[in-house]
Amino acid sequence: MISYASRTGTRRNLDAMRAAGWRLLVSAAGVLRHEGFPYALDNGAWSAFTQGRPFDEPAFTRALRQMGPDADWTVIPDIVAGGLASLDMSLRWMRVVLDETQRGMIAVQDGMSPDDVAGFLGVRVGLFVGGSTAWKLATMRQWADLANERGAWCHVGRVNSARRIGMCIASGAHSFDGTSATKFAATIPKLTHARDQLLLV
Repeated sequence: MISYASRTGTRRNLDAMRAAGWRLLVSAAGVLRHEGFPYALDNGAWSAFTQGRPFDEPAFTRALRQMGPDADWTVIPDIVAGGLASLDMSLRWMRVVLDETQRGMIAVQDGMSPDDVAGFLGVRVGLFVGGSTAWKLATMRQWADLANERGAWCHVGRVNSARRIGMCIASGAHSFDGTSATKFAATIPKLTHARDQLLLV
């Protein structure tokens, strides 16, 4: 299980994450630096959504060209809570993203089903489990099962507790991200311990 935390410039938190083997999730809406960490690239749609702004295509394009080549994976542009309209947007962007990065991730949202995305998945196209919290927790296993059946990566977004990390492990997901480690260095040992329980089973 690989853990990512949203990028921060706070040295104490970065040092603690580095020592615990965390990676960074760099947002196209933020500062485009990876601080020497392995990293993945988020498209910035969540930041735009929470701030009530439209998706910033030029910012994502810049980030993709600058950060995409060395990213573990890149979240293909999506519409938060957008259902099948989000998938349509992701499919329009898929080739652009795959031309610049080693793996693109389709963000699945409330209202989408495995049949909607199964045909697109493989080694270079994985799943980013987004959507509302209740929907994410209820459907996480089906998305991880689908990804594993297709030889694809499955990542779960917005995971900030030991309980949810345990759910990610039990589902068969490959990675998760959250902001708790970014904001509070004191939470890193507890979250890291939860992540590493995979090694004990």
